[in-house]
Amino acid sequence: MDALDDANRRNRLDGIDRVIAAGSRSTEWNDLLIAPPPWYVDGKFGIFIHWGVYSVPAFGSEWYPRNMYRVGTPEYDHHRATYGDQQVFGYKDFVPMFRAERFDPNEWARIFSRSGARFVVPVAEHHDGFAMYKTALSRWNAADQGPQRDVVGELAEAVRAQGLTFGVSSHRAEHWFFFNGGRSFPSDVDDPGALDLYGPAAREETQPTTAFLEDWLVRTCELVDRHRPELVWFDWWIEQPAFEPYLRRFAAYYYTRAEEWGQHVAINYKFDAFKPGTAIFDVERGQLAGIRPEFWQTDTSVSTTSWSHVEPQHWKRPLDLLGDLMDIVSKNGALLLNIGPKADGTIPAEEVALLETIGSWLAVNGEAVYGTRPWIVPGEGPTAVAEGEFTDTQRQAFTDRDIRFTTARGDLFATVLGPVTGTEIQIRSLGSDLSLLPTDIQRVDLVGPNRPKLTYRRDPDALRVEVPDEASRDLPISFRIRPERPAIRDRVKHLLAD
Repeated sequence: MDALDDANRRNRLDGIDRVIAAGSRSTEWNDLLIAPPPWYVDGKFGIFIHWGVYSVPAFGSEWYPRNMYRVGTPEYDHHRATYGDQQVFGYKDFVPMFRAERFDPNEWARIFSRSGARFVVPVAEHHDGFAMYKTALSRWNAADQGPQRDVVGELAEAVRAQGLTFGVSSHRAEHWFFFNGGRSFPSDVDDPGALDLYGPAAREETQPTTAFLEDWLVRTCELVDRHRPELVWFDWWIEQPAFEPYLRRFAAYYYTRAEEWGQHVAINYKFDAFKPGTAIFDVERGQLAGIRPEFWQTDTSVSTTSWSHVEPQHWKRPLDLLGDLMDIVSKNGALLLNIGPKADGTIPAEEVALLETIGSWLAVNGEAVYGTRPWIVPGEGPTAVAEGEFTDTQRQAFTDRDIRFTTARGDLFATVLGPVTGTEIQIRSLGSDLSLLPTDIQRVDLVGPNRPKLTYRRDPDALRVEVPDEASRDLPISFRIRPERPAIRDRVKHLLAD
């Protein structure tokens, strides 16, 4: 049975309330305002990790545990053909098969460091209810079953040893309904010995009970206390009305704990689950059309197929991911890029190569990314960026006329998103007839360690920069533009304040 009985839950809830009462924050929204941490606003790029029991079947997506119980889905048919009847072989039976025998957290952390990422966020618990960390609140966790290792704890130590910031994600809210398909036909979802894994399995349109919400709060606070993450990422279902007071209690607890520990922390949310200014807005697999005054984030995956490892997998190109990164950063955002390790704990070679390509590019062009802020306009070019979630595969490929601007230390950076086809780049936003840059240009450089000075001319309709032979033709190119009067950032601050 579930370790979180009524007495245990009540004791833990009382402890949460005592921490809040002793702190400087109440549970009212106006007392939960928080500034985005400097590590986040300056870091811009992080790694997300979807890895769990669902990596064993490696079919469809990380929603395999739900869909294998939904009659008529490909997962349902695949499961019966491959593993047998769901009453005989259910999702719980994948747990012993999830051995993670080749999981090396130090190697993972080295890969993430080479990618140029500044923060790392593994999924601590997905909708399936299997915790990837040691917990006293459920026997269904990676330290006691499957790998028999505290995956999140080991990864936290390895990531921090590389100088990266560590966060976690919680998708437990959706556990309320996740396995409800297994109630529509004979399956092990009704097995009395596994009810603590499969959970309520209630209808999606119902609101969670008080017991479920209290359980969610206690588990999430325990996760914070065990691993002291500097970022807690929440998936979409927390915007349900019943969660609202529990979100406020969690934020008050987490922010109070962070103040005790001297940490700069943040919470991610989607839609309108949190009030503006109390957490960081996140857009899943999508972007924004323009600059958002408040810092925000996109979470997306290296693949178009799934968040977790599946076979076959379809990966995005480094060119497209770097273009998305620069588009997001130019609009005051950060990119949380997901990978999906295999069940044995190895990261697919294709994903390692992709991350290393990104890292090599950032090693040269990071000056246009890290520590930057948006300019007066995010950019220019013919390729439209659709706004909103699940739009990451809807736009056309960026061209060499698609340019994004960032600024730092008085310099303006212009990054060409598409592969360069000619010998000259035209930046129309910087034409001398426009008021966006009302000062002469001192010099234009190619961003990088050697910083070669480039030939350019400024016409009324565009700044025209000659592309040197050493510039990349396959990945984005970043130019540093140094104005005579470095007043760019002051103008941007004024613009965003308005």
